[in-house]
Amino acid sequence: MRFLFRIEGFCDGLASFRVPMRFERCCLELVIVLLSCVVLIHGLIGFPMVSCTILQEVSPNEIVDRLSMMSCPFPTSIDALAKPRALRAVAMENPPLAFPKDNSLLSLHTFVKPYATQSKRLGKMQMQCLHQEMAGNSTLHTDYKGGEQRPWTKFDARLVLEDGSVWRAKSFGASGTQVGEVVFNTSLTGYQEILTDPSYAGQFVLMTNPHIGNTGVNPDDEESSQCFLAGLVIRNLSICTSNWRCTETLSDYLTNRNIMAIYDVDTRAITRRLREDGSLVGVLSTDETQTDQDLLEIARKWKIIGVDLISGVSCETPYEWSEKTNTQWEFNKDQNLAKSFHVVAYDFGIKHNILRRLSSYGCKITVVPSKWPASETLKMNPDGVLFSNGPGDPAAVPYAVETVKEIIGKVPVFGICMGHQLLGQALGGKTFKMKFGHHGGNHPVGNLRQGRVEISAQNHNYAVDPASLPVGVEVTHINLNDKSCAGLACPELKLMSLQYHPESSPGPHDSDPTFGEFIELMKANET
Repeated sequence: MRFLFRIEGFCDGLASFRVPMRFERCCLELVIVLLSCVVLIHGLIGFPMVSCTILQEVSPNEIVDRLSMMSCPFPTSIDALAKPRALRAVAMENPPLAFPKDNSLLSLHTFVKPYATQSKRLGKMQMQCLHQEMAGNSTLHTDYKGGEQRPWTKFDARLVLEDGSVWRAKSFGASGTQVGEVVFNTSLTGYQEILTDPSYAGQFVLMTNPHIGNTGVNPDDEESSQCFLAGLVIRNLSICTSNWRCTETLSDYLTNRNIMAIYDVDTRAITRRLREDGSLVGVLSTDETQTDQDLLEIARKWKIIGVDLISGVSCETPYEWSEKTNTQWEFNKDQNLAKSFHVVAYDFGIKHNILRRLSSYGCKITVVPSKWPASETLKMNPDGVLFSNGPGDPAAVPYAVETVKEIIGKVPVFGICMGHQLLGQALGGKTFKMKFGHHGGNHPVGNLRQGRVEISAQNHNYAVDPASLPVGVEVTHINLNDKSCAGLACPELKLMSLQYHPESSPGPHDSDPTFGEFIELMKANET
């Protein structure tokens, strides 16, 4: 037996549980009693509209017997509280069935009186108790063909993976069909920063944290001017927001930016599949005219390896950046700002908080496009050059590798994420695609120079092979989960790099001092 109940109003929520057949009667009565208490409390404290829904799926032959057995042990005096309100039977696809003659127990309390309807689509009986304001609007959705009302939205989207698996879900945000590589992110917070991280271009981001959308979105947490990811996959979509900075709901935010998203899908099962099989290409679609096989063919034909994704996220012309970390969020009060260094930052998909942190450390920043010539950069006579994070395969952007080669050794260099991988290739090393990459704000990294552990924010699918690096290049950091290379340094060439994000937006601030190390590298070069 499966019970499914929903409460809407003061405490919106949805829960589902299964019980053995021998306990179904007492469990259903208990659910009715508990929901009746909720309705009663809501009425007493004066909330304008509350509705309670209980759905029980049983076979057609059992429904009449089960209705006659149900009761609610409340005193009849409670009926007076229900007079301003009304019960309404909502037919799913047929008019309600006739009730048994002996239904005195059911009629005792009108505000929990059950109604039975038969669903042709499910082939099962559904029983529904609905309590709501008589003059209020229905809380039921009417997005089904023919205008039939349903207690909640239908499963109107599919995620089809290249391994042939099909995951049905509910959609929010934009509609249509989109293809991308599915990766999972283990961050507990910061979904807006993830949505606007250009490094996710061409990817569907699956959040392992089940509850998303509860803080809404706000303009202060943007990491770029737009969303570059292909889509968002989550378990539960919050139906309300609670944050003093919230200006928009997540659903409206994604709709306005034409980003597809789905919820009510088993994200744990998909995550296990990705861990076992590696990152998979998927197609997300709300188009009912396309079959599962059509979507599967799209997924299997699409490739992300060897594709230049940087060109689509980089700026088009150089610009100056001066914004610092807001004083109310500044956590490092010890920066030495006696000298202002000029840093040229290559935009391979740079995040705003990388620029804010550099500016907070006293740097004057000029941001240039990904294809900006190295000769033009050197003409600016910078104190240092930053190679930023970015999406995709570093081997797919040989022009960027050549730019790095022309600059290293001439001025101090700092590479982050994609910049780290480009430095590895420019030094003669090789990069490789990881099984499922690192995506999240809780990755432990060993700082080999300082002998300490840092919890880091990471987002990359490729890594540098340390065995391929030449003599003189030092591995300074390793990922403690899989021992992959997480940092490089070469004092002779005045360069340093990290595979992860020291600005950590979102994430912990353990690695923020790395920006100070870059400042010290530029200071040492002056002398």
